[in-house]
Amino acid sequence: MSVFPTRILLATDGSEDAALAAKAAVDLASKTGSELHVVHARLMLPWIGYPLSETPTASSTVDEEEEARKKVMRWLDDQVERIEAEGGNVAQAYLRLGRPGEGVITVAEEIVSLAEEIGAGLIVAGSRGLGGIRRALMGSVSDSIVRHAHCPVLVVRREEKVEVVGALFPTKILLATDGSEEATLAAEVTAEIAVKTGSELHVVYSRLNKVPHFPGYYLGPEVVEGAQQKEQKVRDREANKLLASQVEIAEAAGISAAQAYLRIGRPEVEITALAEEVRAGLIVIGSRGLSGVRRALMGSVSDSVVRHAHCPVLVVRRDKQRAPSSGQ
Repeated sequence: MSVFPTRILLATDGSEDAALAAKAAVDLASKTGSELHVVHARLMLPWIGYPLSETPTASSTVDEEEEARKKVMRWLDDQVERIEAEGGNVAQAYLRLGRPGEGVITVAEEIVSLAEEIGAGLIVAGSRGLGGIRRALMGSVSDSIVRHAHCPVLVVRREEKVEVVGALFPTKILLATDGSEEATLAAEVTAEIAVKTGSELHVVYSRLNKVPHFPGYYLGPEVVEGAQQKEQKVRDREANKLLASQVEIAEAAGISAAQAYLRIGRPEVEITALAEEVRAGLIVIGSRGLSGVRRALMGSVSDSVVRHAHCPVLVVRRDKQRAPSSGQ
């Protein structure tokens, strides 16, 4: 099932990471034939001064609030002009304003709600906002978007060791898989992006090195060690089989020289470390893993990867409200 073309919703706040997110959104929209929409969501609080320093307070008059809204809208129009100057084609821009006292979560809620309203198939956001408190705020906003969005979310950050110039794609894409339903969907999305952007694909399966449990009786060290080795071989064989199937799917989609990796250790650590080793420009991961404990684990893995990866991370979940293509 094809994911693209779709509607891409770019969330911007004027920060450096938001500018990089804009580059990624423009590049991806262009190469997948998708429609680009832009949103700026913010709280109307006096201590949040971006993009204006004279934000209205709770006691501001209607005229003052309306003037502030107009100024923010002019700022948003300027952001759209910058995006279009870099080759983007913005279908529509939106301003969403929360009220004082509603909390930081309101910003993410406004973005997620708008994405549902317009049938977006992908949300793109910077991982961090402006300096100080505002930087921490945007971090919490992007985290909340990842947790609550109905569709895949691309979180973009600047890699400190690399100067970002021009488009994000083509690049090296690292797909993290665990065999779950959402990991399979992530593989489909990854394959489509790789084909459309001419990117190189790497696939990783990472698992914990757990020791088999033998309750209630003593078997002796030789028996336990033998059972552990047998269990490890079974798990390695299953993992390699899964990786081989992912490579086959990638090659069938027209992606050549896909590479696979089996890593033993904490998945979030191994995934981010491997991404740095292969110089990946994008990590793709499902938002949840298998049922029960493994589902909760994969959720925590994707959260951790988003927070600690050196490069953009695309978190994929099944879209319950399937977005129509931009051609519809």
